[in-house]
Amino acid sequence: MRILQCSVATSALFPALPLPSIVKLNTGLKLAEPFHLTQTEMEKSVLEQVIVTGDDVDLRSFCLARHKSERELHSRRLRRRIFIFIAAASALFGSVSYGQSDLPNSNSGSLDFKQWGLTAIQDGGRRKPVDTFARETLIRITGRSTYTDKTGRKWQPNDFVLSALLDTHDWKSEPVVLISLGQLIGQLGLDKTQRRFSFAQLASSAELLRIANEARALKRAEQPLDRIQQEALSVNDRLALLGNVMNGNALLIVPSPQRETDAWIVPDPAAVAAYYNETQFAPAFAELTKMMRAYTQGDGFNFSRAASQLREGLRELSPATYPQDRQLRLEYSYNHFEGFYRAIWCYGIALVILIVAHLRKRGHTLRNIGVAVAIIGLAFQTTGIVMRCMIAGRPPVTNMYESIIWVSFAVLFFGMIFFARYRTLVYLLAALPVTLIALLLVHQMPIAMPSSIDPLVPVLRDNFWLTIHVLTITLSYAAFALAMGFGHILLWRYARNPAAASADAPMHFWLYRVLQLGVLLLAAGTILGGVWANYSWGRFWGWDPKETWALIALLCYILTLHGRLAGWWTEFGLVVASVVCFLAVLMAWYGVNFVLGKGLHSYGFGIGGETYVATFVIADLLFVVFAIWRYRASKRAVSLASEIESERATV
Repeated sequence: MRILQCSVATSALFPALPLPSIVKLNTGLKLAEPFHLTQTEMEKSVLEQVIVTGDDVDLRSFCLARHKSERELHSRRLRRRIFIFIAAASALFGSVSYGQSDLPNSNSGSLDFKQWGLTAIQDGGRRKPVDTFARETLIRITGRSTYTDKTGRKWQPNDFVLSALLDTHDWKSEPVVLISLGQLIGQLGLDKTQRRFSFAQLASSAELLRIANEARALKRAEQPLDRIQQEALSVNDRLALLGNVMNGNALLIVPSPQRETDAWIVPDPAAVAAYYNETQFAPAFAELTKMMRAYTQGDGFNFSRAASQLREGLRELSPATYPQDRQLRLEYSYNHFEGFYRAIWCYGIALVILIVAHLRKRGHTLRNIGVAVAIIGLAFQTTGIVMRCMIAGRPPVTNMYESIIWVSFAVLFFGMIFFARYRTLVYLLAALPVTLIALLLVHQMPIAMPSSIDPLVPVLRDNFWLTIHVLTITLSYAAFALAMGFGHILLWRYARNPAAASADAPMHFWLYRVLQLGVLLLAAGTILGGVWANYSWGRFWGWDPKETWALIALLCYILTLHGRLAGWWTEFGLVVASVVCFLAVLMAWYGVNFVLGKGLHSYGFGIGGETYVATFVIADLLFVVFAIWRYRASKRAVSLASEIESERATV
């Protein structure tokens, strides 16, 4: 398939222009797309309709007026300006000419991308480092933080974005676009053993076009979509993103001159003319040209220097709207610090050490080492959360990724507090597996739970209520998750030796205390949520699915505590309830957002992860059933033994 990337006018005017992929100029350059692209709010600069005819693509571009100057592209005055500007830059900074397919496939993997990664870009409704944009882009397209191509070369995010932009690799035929649903793969007639396919394959799929159009029509009519239709739209978005990277439309690095909320633009003379004159932008464009040339030549020194000077040149264009260097460096450090990943290793090591110490009974030294390693892991996770809060300017609880990161932290934090209070290792043995599994889960599901820091929806733009209500609710989830971990330990003991487990009164007392903490937090959070709902939506309670399931979870745990206090069930019933009732929390937390997908809390909705959650629920219920069977069998055996002993005594 031949993708039309350069207009005839541009190629005729500038035949010797270096770096043709950045010199696509986007002057009439549009991406060949197989269907209408549904883009995010910040990507609606171009809506393209493409008719695929054989091996050629006939492109019809419809601009949605991000830049009014594009309408004047073919005016004589603007053409003269572009010609003078580009010709001067081309003559000044080199006359080496590359055809788009002739760019050298250099070993760019050895380059240091830090200076380029610190360049600011507008994406997803906020200003962020290019490093963040590249990471999010690669994950959204491939589902992975790095990509290994057909030749075995490993591509890092920044390298991938620049290569796609400059066309130093045939990304259109590289299987990079993820399809996470096997049913859609089968319906498209693709190889079911693969999960990633090339842009060319998917762009020419008439079936994908049909499903996407049906899904779009249903969405406009506010009708529910099935899983295949949802995945088709997701694939459509991945194709759009990859296309915008390849044609340069995603490279919004030129800042707006006045307000931070104004749209940034691509380094295209036609677009830049709306904000700046040629003299203002010439230094930045020169450094951009140098950087791109250095990239294609694998020149690390000149690449880093030009990228640094490019960043300064862009900042000089609009110091008021360009992010401060410390902000960009903070987010870059957050990306490369990887505090949550470090915490995973610490928690895994600490768990192994503490299990060994618990089995040895007298392993005080091992216990202290395990606790110290767990504290180090908690420090890593705390640092990551604090850095994320500083970047976003708000608590980290606005999407599923952030809430899991926060809840997993709170689980171990509560475990540490109870450990310090009661000096029993079982709290850490209950907390560490829950925290570890939660962190592993979000790292294994980057598509369903993206780690991107997105702007808040209007209803959440109140840091007071966001902090008070959402943090209180999620802290209750953490307490119940700790109780669930505690309950699993006790159920395991009941399954092995029911008599000994029943006799361990302190363990049941400690579990009761954790459940009390969770009920207190969930009740407070639910009431505060009603107050916030009255403030935001004009009503205290509306039986929204999120509200309803939060109330159901609260009633389940209140019934558990009251039933134990009233003598309706024994300690074993309390243990079973601590595990089973967490399913109500799971429904309120995950199910409403990812399964039901309805209600006013739509800002937290998503798709994916059903297999993991369903597997956990089924396995957990089977374990509970097994423990109940063992407990009842033990009671019958004890009762039978007592009867036999009583008969012997009578005789």
